[in-house]
Parts: sequence; structure tokens; C-alpha cells
Amino acid sequence: MAFPWADWLNAVEKLTARRVWNAACVGISYCLTRLTQRPIQWGLPVAVSIEPTTACNLRCPECPSGLRAFNRPTGKMQFDLFRQVVDELYRHTYALLLYFQGEPYLHPEFFDMVRYAHKRGLFTITSTNGHFLDPERARRTVEAGLDRLIVSVDGLTQPTYERYRIGGQLERVIQGIQQVAAFKRRLRSRRPYIIVQFIIFRHNESQVSEVKQMARTWGADEVRLKTAQIYNHQGGNPLIPEQSQYSRYVRQADGTWVLRTTALNHCWRLWRTCVITWDGIVVPCCFDKDARHPLGDLTTTSFREIWRGVAYHHFRYRLLRGRDKIDICSNCSEGCRVWV
Repeated sequence: MAFPWADWLNAVEKLTARRVWNAACVGISYCLTRLTQRPIQWGLPVAVSIEPTTACNLRCPECPSGLRAFNRPTGKMQFDLFRQVVDELYRHTYALLLYFQGEPYLHPEFFDMVRYAHKRGLFTITSTNGHFLDPERARRTVEAGLDRLIVSVDGLTQPTYERYRIGGQLERVIQGIQQVAAFKRRLRSRRPYIIVQFIIFRHNESQVSEVKQMARTWGADEVRLKTAQIYNHQGGNPLIPEQSQYSRYVRQADGTWVLRTTALNHCWRLWRTCVITWDGIVVPCCFDKDARHPLGDLTTTSFREIWRGVAYHHFRYRLLRGRDKIDICSNCSEGCRVWV
């Protein structure tokens, strides 16, 4: 793919002096934390993920939404809560990721959310399975001002694709990407920058070499390969790729599987970003899919109070003292990422 100049332009446009200063404060405080081994937190998050809804049309086997296996309440975010969060954060926060669990396009006010965040000058990103990018929604995606659109395409043939995206239709996803690309040309817009995300499993690793060429014909701007997080990996799993460079896990002499690299007692993610569930619960990161570590409730408390509060401080302290003792950190690649 060509140099992502459009994505860079979209990003640079959203920079302000206050956001740059905030990012510097976050970065400096994280460096001081690493040096002192004490949780120091300055500034507000550089990026925030908001969960529009937990609903999803697919049945992906490594996803709580797909499995319908949440232990927390499910639903969709009210627009008033969304607006409250954006209004409190937009002056300092740079990027808004409109996804966590669920399919964002199933939220009835998804485009209103994108439009509102865009007007506040936030760099807006969403990730979708691509099944709802019909001509009408493709046009509205472009018109709303979404900066980056990530579409998951984990197979280049229907049999390969539906091995993981259970209930999905590859041709429908491809047509959706083509529709968005067509409306970008028609409306003379460089937004959204379209990324095809290819999660590598054993059944699709043979297609890695083809996906970039194919995605270009669909109108995508970039392809990103992603290693798969497997929940029950210890005893092996048929989803784990055979080629080691595509896997987060490695087989031990006793037949068990572990993360390829050791997670250290630090986490840049916990300083620069956070996740907000559909009902306003702030959780540490995207690995806390079931919100087992709630750090505050935005329906009763401001974000600043939560971000600088006792619960957040304690969680950061626990991480610095022993990341391996926190359940959501045991299968996380932060700080030991496998690049493909």
C-alpha cells in the first residue's frame, strides 16, 4: 500500500496546543512512573474507547459478544451520556475510538455520535465487521466525518471467512468496503481512511500474502495484520497459527502453550487510554471485556474524578507490583507485542 498520507493529514488536523501538551504530560508521567515505580499520572487520556453497544450480528468464537457470554449488563449507550463524556474530554483528548464489544453500526444513533465527535475536533475511529455498509450507511459514514474505518476481513473465500466470522457473508463485507470507497470519490473526501484488518488464524494464514493485493482492488487504503488473542490457549487451540511469526503463543516442551514473550510490570496503555462501557463504567483497557475491574461510574462521577481517583491509582499500583497477578493482564500483548 502507498504511504498513508490521507490518514496523516486527518490526524494532523486534529492537533491543538492543548492536546499536544496533554499528550506530553501523559508521556512524561509514564516515564517517571517507570523510573520511580510509583504510579504518577498527569494529564487526561490521549485516546478513549467508547462502547456504543454490546449487540452483534455474528457469532465469533473468541468474542463475548459473539458468544453472548457477558456477565455484565448488555445494551446501548444513551446519546446524552455520550455527549457528556465527549464534552468533558474533547479539549485534552485527541482520539475517540467508537468500539469495544459489539457492532457499532447497530447503534441507532451511531452517525450522530460520529458527527458530534467530529464537530468537537476529535480524531474518530471505528471498527466494524462490515455487514451494515450498504449504500445509505456508506454515504452517511463519509458525510459524518469519520476519520478511520477499520473493517475486519479474516478470510478471502467464504469457507475460510466464516470459520471465524460465524454467520458472516464475505461478499457483503467486500461490497460495503467498495461502497465507502465509492462515496469517498463521489464526495471528494479523504475520510474515512479505510483499513482492512486481517486477524491471522491457522485456517487463514495461507492467505496472508494475498490480502494486500485483494484489499487494494476493493478500495481499501491499507491492510493491517493482527495476531489473534485466544482465550483457552494453554492446552492448544485449532485457531493458533502454525507459523510462529503469526502467533502470540508458543508451545512448550510439556505440550502447553504460553505467550511468546514475558509481560513486564508496566503498561503504557493504562496511562494513555481507557475504555468506557455502554452504561458509563470506566474500565482499564480493552482486555477487560467483562468489566471485571470497574474504576468508576460516569453516571454519578465526572471522568476527571475517576481518572485521578483512588480506584485508578490502586489499579496502576497493583500493575507495577505484579502484572501477572491481574487476570486481564495474563493474556495481554501490551509491552511484548508480536509484530507481523
